[in-house]
Amino acid sequence: MSKFYVVATPIGNLEDVTFRAVGVLSAVDLILCEDTRVTARLLERYQITTPVLSYHAQSAFSKLEKVLGLIEDGKTLALVSDAGTPTISDPGVLLVSKIREKLPETEIIAVPGPSALAAALSISGLPASDFLFLGFLPHKKGRETLFKEIASSKRTTVFYESPHRIMKALESLKTHLEARPPSGRKIVVARELTKVFEEVFAGTPEEAKSYFDKNPDKVRGEFVVLVGV
Repeated sequence: MSKFYVVATPIGNLEDVTFRAVGVLSAVDLILCEDTRVTARLLERYQITTPVLSYHAQSAFSKLEKVLGLIEDGKTLALVSDAGTPTISDPGVLLVSKIREKLPETEIIAVPGPSALAAALSISGLPASDFLFLGFLPHKKGRETLFKEIASSKRTTVFYESPHRIMKALESLKTHLEARPPSGRKIVVARELTKVFEEVFAGTPEEAKSYFDKNPDKVRGEFVVLVGV
């Protein structure tokens, strides 16, 4: 039976990789990754010489067929993303789905580890026994509808945002949260988690927007936004 590993890798600090992940990545026949240049830094750090093959959202159908063929031939593969846990807001989910569909005898094994979602929740101070994760919000269609749903949610809500849209997101949160009770709801904005310029801001949407308006140099990097109830 072929084995296919889904391996979590650091979201920033390369020291966050697990011993098991290093062992698996060293032992498999091939590593599938979003950007070979990004993965190369991790592999070089831990002296892993396993060959790599790019697999991302824009990969052609022929690439999928090639991967399935390798598994059929008995090769052991590992899937990593540029950062964090593959398939969580990540194109790798299609590949795993196809393996389950086309090659159901394949053993798909999780090698858990870093996740921006879990990291942000752990330091937010917001209720996390029951939460809603939205991944990356749509750029246009349905975006404002989602903010209305976030404002009416009875659960902590978490989503990822890019530096290009974070200010618009904070403005939308301010508008929709102020329109619904209770007033003064808190949000947490976690930026560049585990990286050199890691920062976590907690306050109301209005306070968060004001803070980043006054500090435009901080409107960069990767953001995790958490909305309290």
